[in-house]
Amino acid sequence: MRLLLVALIGMFAALPAGAAPMNKVILQGLDKVTARVSTLEARVGEVVRFGTLEIIARSCDKRPPEEPPESAAFLDIWEIRPGEPAVSLFRGWMFASSPALNALEHPVYDIWVLDCAEPMDADSPK
Repeated sequence: MRLLLVALIGMFAALPAGAAPMNKVILQGLDKVTARVSTLEARVGEVVRFGTLEIIARSCDKRPPEEPPESAAFLDIWEIRPGEPAVSLFRGWMFASSPALNALEHPVYDIWVLDCAEPMDADSPK
């Protein structure tokens, strides 16, 4: 019985920790016309502008250091042009380790996730 209890405790202790929610996503954007690369920082829930794009990070999760590195962000990306209605270009998860897995397809801009930062406090809203 004791051996079974030790085995169960060992199994639960060895389970990987889940990704931790973060307050900020670090993005990189490429303007294909000017060939400029910009680093953008967006707090979860706030709007960040890049050219004609509006980017809203809805969630950003990062694995703990003892696991293989991965940061993933759920993004809403809209194109806002003067005199035209806003167009939704992207809504979904982007992964730092695989930017091409789920990418924004746009003729002028590329956006990808670099990292997630600032761990969420227990009392901060998600």
